[in-house]
Amino acid sequence: MRVFRGFHHRAKAAACALTIGTFDGVHRGHQAMLALLRSEAQHRGLPACVLTFEPHPRDYFAARAGQTASAPARIAGLRDKLLELARCGIDQTVVLPFNATLAALSPRDFVQQVLVQGLGARYVLVGDDFRFGAKRQGDYASLDAMGREGGFDVARMMSYEVHGLRVSSSAVREALGRGDLAQAQSLLGRPYALSGHVLHGQKLGRTLGSGFRTLNLRVASRKPAAQGIFVVRTHGLGPDALPGVASLGCRPTVDDSGRMLLEVHCLAWPEGLGVEGGYGKLVRVELLHKLRDEARYDGLDALTAAIEADVAAARGWFASHAAERRQTTRDRI
Repeated sequence: MRVFRGFHHRAKAAACALTIGTFDGVHRGHQAMLALLRSEAQHRGLPACVLTFEPHPRDYFAARAGQTASAPARIAGLRDKLLELARCGIDQTVVLPFNATLAALSPRDFVQQVLVQGLGARYVLVGDDFRFGAKRQGDYASLDAMGREGGFDVARMMSYEVHGLRVSSSAVREALGRGDLAQAQSLLGRPYALSGHVLHGQKLGRTLGSGFRTLNLRVASRKPAAQGIFVVRTHGLGPDALPGVASLGCRPTVDDSGRMLLEVHCLAWPEGLGVEGGYGKLVRVELLHKLRDEARYDGLDALTAAIEADVAAARGWFASHAAERRQTTRDRI
């Protein structure tokens, strides 16, 4: 998949089949829309293109109003969104900076400047609640009318449901916010995961108790949808996924900056990596089960005891699920 930061830097195709949205989480509803887009693009002999925005429009408006707390929690950063769009078979994604200029475009100017002149759209697929242009004045009916004028087809995909629940980014955020990883996985169609490069940290974990070496990943959003202590599985350090326990939050006991960090302790460190072998690697961490919320402790001794309890709980979770899998296998036999 080709990625363009703004359409001015895009090697402009003669035309494209397009869908538009923030695609936070790329959940099963998004996946169904992207599958339909690919089918239409193939039928028309066009590349399948996604137009998305960074930052999230609601982040932009919340910051402009000085009300950052009202911005939605983010399910995924840009890297993870692009990875999932590529997995869905999209040919190209255009990331437009959401700024004052874009926010001020009237619906007609947005269609003319962005969809027609910028992207050469010949087919545009949107969701049932799609709004666009300044003050969200544009809707599906107005887009359809402008499409007839501008020479592109417009289609709308209705809501996608799983077990009677409308799949949406809001529903995924709510599931993650209450620690329901099973529900989030059902809505996403995959385990919830975050990816990033392993960074050097304070190396404090090595000094606690018997030592808790961690992989540190920066979290792009200051308000991630999931926070707390989790049982996890880490990919990217070897041929097999590594079981572990992770903290996703602001580390209130040892850091008062408010910066979000994902710290992963692997229950079994690959010997071939050596002590420093994880740094710089791009890893993907799947959150499988929430153990508890993040907490502030009175000192390092209390923090160490909490980490030891979390590690024991994670080992117990993996052991119980291994036993369940063995029983399921026997039942099938």
